[in-house]
Amino acid sequence: MKIHEYQAKALFWEWGIPVPRGGVAATPEEARGIAEGLAGPVVVKAQIHAGGRGKGGGVKAAATPEKAYEAARQILGMQLITHQTGPEGKRVSRVLVEAASVIDRELYLSLLVDRSRGKECVVFLASEAGGMEIEQVAGESPEKIVRCAVHPAVGFSPFQARKLAVGLGLSAAQRDPFAEILRNLYRLFLEKDGSLLEINPLAVTRAGDFLALDAKLTFDDDGLYRHPEILALHDPAEEELLEVLAGDASVNYIKLAGNVGCMVNGAGLAMTTMDLIKMAGGEPANFLDVGGSASPERIEKAFRIIAADPNVRCILINIFGGVLRCDRVSAGLIQAATHSSMDLPMVVRLQGTHRDEGRRMLEASGLRFTVADGLYEAAEKAVALLGG
Repeated sequence: MKIHEYQAKALFWEWGIPVPRGGVAATPEEARGIAEGLAGPVVVKAQIHAGGRGKGGGVKAAATPEKAYEAARQILGMQLITHQTGPEGKRVSRVLVEAASVIDRELYLSLLVDRSRGKECVVFLASEAGGMEIEQVAGESPEKIVRCAVHPAVGFSPFQARKLAVGLGLSAAQRDPFAEILRNLYRLFLEKDGSLLEINPLAVTRAGDFLALDAKLTFDDDGLYRHPEILALHDPAEEELLEVLAGDASVNYIKLAGNVGCMVNGAGLAMTTMDLIKMAGGEPANFLDVGGSASPERIEKAFRIIAADPNVRCILINIFGGVLRCDRVSAGLIQAATHSSMDLPMVVRLQGTHRDEGRRMLEASGLRFTVADGLYEAAEKAVALLGG
């Protein structure tokens, strides 16, 4: 789960990580009021779950409260398009107004979970190339990235703080406050079940102080039941609507850009089905795993989520019946197709428990189902129904 920059900075402040003074506004008048309270130049920043906001016109400097009002008026309500939002962009409903800083250096700092075999630990990444995308730095100047893995049984150690400080070229006077920031970030990341924490840039002011000028925090969904205070920060407006509906229906769904809707039980089989659709010349419209014990009601909900995507022109249902019996899948599909006015062609492949009964139910329904036996055969039939 992602949260907004202003929410992440509030957590940073609570955990002893320095951030600029500021506040969040939903109207230009509120932005002006915050700027008046800060009594100096400010920066007005769009609050959406995407990077590259400055290049898209979502970050503006303002020297006076009236200019902060004007900047907020321009940003609020805009459909902000960045390299991370896609061409449709995201609507801005809040701005962060914070005091402008006089910056001497910009650093990059992040924590993430390294899941590679043999490591499986939290890793610090730091670089002198703050303000740049870390992927760009890794591609062009990998020597500028300092890595530091933290063993979960040992925890963060002072020598690791020194390694990162030296790698960033910090002065002796800056190393202790920098180490304190690292310790606090690690505690926050660990105790709140973080999956990604990024500060880009971590500014060094002309006075030698540190400030987190940007903040990105992502949390492990599986740990949210332990942190209701974090779950309360969730903003459904920032997510794909169909993915929100899928979460409410306990269905694993990710929207993609194709036109062949997929309903599968099991993540591995779902990935294989998507690959086969591509091999057959089509493009999957989604990843959808209904789980191993879905009821006919959940099947119907999953069907409706797929059909609600306007890009979908054909639906491929690929079920391997184990705990999830094929006849229960057929009952859900018939129920969904009967209750829906949708008229999309559907290809169904059923294998496993109660397969024959499931097929008989589909054939007797009189509905628009095309039955397939093999995996690739199902993908080919789905693509053929699109006209190629």
